[in-house]
Amino acid sequence: MLCYCALHQDEVASDPEPQLQSIFKVTHMSNETIQQFSDQASKFFVDPARAYAGLGLDYFEKLVNIQFEAAKANTETALKQARAALDIKDQKDFQSYVEGQRKLAEEIGQRAKGEAEKVVALNQELAQNAQKLAQDSAREFGKVAQSK
Repeated sequence: MLCYCALHQDEVASDPEPQLQSIFKVTHMSNETIQQFSDQASKFFVDPARAYAGLGLDYFEKLVNIQFEAAKANTETALKQARAALDIKDQKDFQSYVEGQRKLAEEIGQRAKGEAEKVVALNQELAQNAQKLAQDSAREFGKVAQSK
Protein backbone atom coordinates (compact mmCIF):
# COMPACT_ATOMS: atom_id res chain seq x y z
CA MET A 1 0.00 0.00 0.00
CA LEU A 2 2.82 2.42 0.81
CA CYS A 3 4.53 1.65 -2.48
CA TYR A 4 1.36 2.44 -4.38
CA CYS A 5 0.94 5.68 -2.49
CA ALA A 6 4.58 6.65 -3.04
CA LEU A 7 4.36 5.99 -6.77
CA HIS A 8 1.07 7.81 -7.20
CA GLN A 9 1.41 10.54 -4.62
CA ASP A 10 0.12 13.22 -6.96
CA GLU A 11 -3.11 11.24 -7.41
CA VAL A 12 -3.29 10.34 -3.72
CA ALA A 13 -2.64 13.92 -2.64
CA SER A 14 -5.69 15.16 -4.49
CA ASP A 15 -8.15 12.56 -3.17
CA PRO A 16 -6.69 9.47 -1.49
CA GLU A 17 -9.98 7.81 -0.57
CA PRO A 18 -10.93 6.26 -3.98
CA GLN A 19 -7.44 4.87 -4.53
CA LEU A 20 -7.30 3.31 -1.08
CA GLN A 21 -10.74 1.78 -1.53
CA SER A 22 -9.63 0.33 -4.84
CA ILE A 23 -6.51 -1.18 -3.23
CA PHE A 24 -8.57 -2.74 -0.44
CA LYS A 25 -11.05 -4.17 -2.95
CA VAL A 26 -8.23 -5.79 -4.94
CA THR A 27 -6.70 -7.16 -1.74
CA HIS A 28 -10.08 -8.47 -0.61
CA MET A 29 -10.71 -10.07 -4.00
CA SER A 30 -7.24 -11.61 -3.91
CA ASN A 31 -7.91 -13.05 -0.47
CA GLU A 32 -11.22 -14.50 -1.68
CA THR A 33 -9.50 -15.97 -4.74
CA ILE A 34 -6.73 -17.46 -2.63
CA GLN A 35 -9.26 -18.90 -0.18
CA GLN A 36 -11.32 -20.32 -3.05
CA PHE A 37 -8.21 -21.89 -4.60
CA SER A 38 -7.19 -23.27 -1.22
CA ASP A 39 -10.65 -24.80 -0.69
CA GLN A 40 -10.62 -26.39 -4.14
CA ALA A 41 -7.08 -27.70 -3.72
CA SER A 42 -8.07 -29.20 -0.41
CA LYS A 43 -11.21 -30.74 -1.86
CA PHE A 44 -9.53 -32.21 -4.95
CA PHE A 45 -6.03 -33.04 -3.74
CA VAL A 46 -5.51 -32.90 0.02
CA ASP A 47 -8.74 -34.58 1.15
CA PRO A 48 -8.49 -37.47 -1.34
CA ALA A 49 -4.79 -37.92 -0.54
CA ARG A 50 -5.62 -38.02 3.15
CA ALA A 51 -8.40 -40.56 2.49
CA TYR A 52 -6.06 -42.76 0.43
CA ALA A 53 -3.39 -42.54 3.13
CA GLY A 54 -5.93 -43.56 5.76
CA LEU A 55 -7.07 -46.42 3.58
CA GLY A 56 -3.49 -47.58 3.12
CA LEU A 57 -2.80 -47.32 6.83
CA ASP A 58 -5.92 -49.35 7.68
CA TYR A 59 -4.86 -51.98 5.13
CA PHE A 60 -1.34 -52.14 6.55
CA GLU A 61 -2.66 -52.51 10.11
CA LYS A 62 -5.00 -55.36 9.14
CA LEU A 63 -2.27 -57.09 7.14
CA VAL A 64 0.19 -56.85 10.03
CA ASN A 65 -2.45 -58.27 12.39
CA ILE A 66 -2.97 -61.25 10.05
CA GLN A 67 0.79 -61.80 9.98
CA PHE A 68 1.11 -61.50 13.77
CA GLU A 69 -1.71 -64.01 14.27
CA ALA A 70 0.01 -66.41 11.86
CA ALA A 71 3.39 -65.93 13.53
CA LYS A 72 1.87 -66.52 16.96
CA ALA A 73 0.08 -69.68 15.82
CA ASN A 74 3.23 -71.00 14.12
CA THR A 75 5.36 -70.24 17.17
CA GLU A 76 2.91 -72.00 19.48
CA THR A 77 2.85 -75.01 17.15
CA ALA A 78 6.66 -75.15 16.97
CA LEU A 79 6.98 -74.97 20.76
CA LYS A 80 4.31 -77.64 21.20
CA GLN A 81 6.14 -79.91 18.74
CA ALA A 82 9.50 -79.31 20.41
CA ARG A 83 8.02 -80.28 23.77
CA ALA A 84 6.42 -83.37 22.22
CA ALA A 85 9.81 -84.37 20.76
CA LEU A 86 11.38 -84.03 24.21
CA ASP A 87 8.74 -86.42 25.60
CA ILE A 88 9.77 -89.28 23.25
CA LYS A 89 10.98 -92.15 25.43
CA ASP A 90 10.37 -95.28 23.36
CA GLN A 91 9.28 -96.63 19.96
CA LYS A 92 5.58 -96.13 20.74
CA ASP A 93 6.12 -92.46 21.65
CA PHE A 94 8.12 -91.99 18.45
CA GLN A 95 5.34 -93.52 16.29
CA SER A 96 2.80 -91.31 18.03
CA TYR A 97 5.02 -88.28 17.40
CA VAL A 98 5.39 -89.13 13.68
CA GLU A 99 1.62 -89.60 13.36
CA GLY A 100 1.15 -86.23 15.03
CA GLN A 101 3.52 -84.70 12.47
CA ARG A 102 1.30 -85.87 9.61
CA LYS A 103 -1.77 -84.39 11.27
CA LEU A 104 0.17 -81.24 11.99
CA ALA A 105 1.16 -80.91 8.33
CA GLU A 106 -2.53 -81.02 7.35
CA GLU A 107 -3.39 -78.50 10.05
CA ILE A 108 -0.63 -76.13 8.94
CA GLY A 109 -1.78 -76.45 5.33
CA GLN A 110 -5.35 -75.55 6.32
CA ARG A 111 -4.12 -72.66 8.45
CA ALA A 112 -2.00 -71.32 5.56
CA LYS A 113 -5.00 -71.60 3.24
CA GLY A 114 -7.14 -69.65 5.73
CA GLU A 115 -4.48 -66.96 6.07
CA ALA A 116 -4.19 -66.64 2.29
CA GLU A 117 -7.97 -66.27 2.04
CA LYS A 118 -7.87 -63.50 4.66
CA VAL A 119 -5.19 -61.65 2.68
CA VAL A 120 -7.14 -62.05 -0.58
CA ALA A 121 -10.29 -60.71 1.12
CA LEU A 122 -8.28 -57.82 2.56
CA ASN A 123 -6.87 -56.99 -0.89
CA GLN A 124 -10.37 -57.08 -2.39
CA GLU A 125 -11.62 -54.78 0.35
CA LEU A 126 -8.76 -52.37 -0.34
CA ALA A 127 -9.47 -52.40 -4.09
CA GLN A 128 -13.19 -51.76 -3.53
CA ASN A 129 -12.55 -48.92 -1.09
CA ALA A 130 -9.95 -47.34 -3.38
CA GLN A 131 -12.35 -47.58 -6.31
CA LYS A 132 -15.09 -45.94 -4.25
CA LEU A 133 -12.74 -43.11 -3.27
CA ALA A 134 -11.76 -42.60 -6.91
CA GLN A 135 -15.41 -42.53 -7.98
CA ASP A 136 -16.31 -40.07 -5.22
CA SER A 137 -13.41 -37.81 -6.21
CA ALA A 138 -14.37 -37.98 -9.89
CA ARG A 139 -18.01 -37.24 -9.05
CA GLU A 140 -17.00 -34.23 -6.95
CA PHE A 141 -14.72 -32.97 -9.71
CA GLY A 142 -17.54 -33.41 -12.23
CA LYS A 143 -19.92 -31.35 -10.09
CA VAL A 144 -17.45 -28.48 -9.91
CA ALA A 145 -16.63 -28.69 -13.62
CA GLN A 146 -20.34 -28.53 -14.52
CA SER A 147 -20.95 -25.55 -12.23
CA LYS A 148 -18.26 -23.47 -13.98
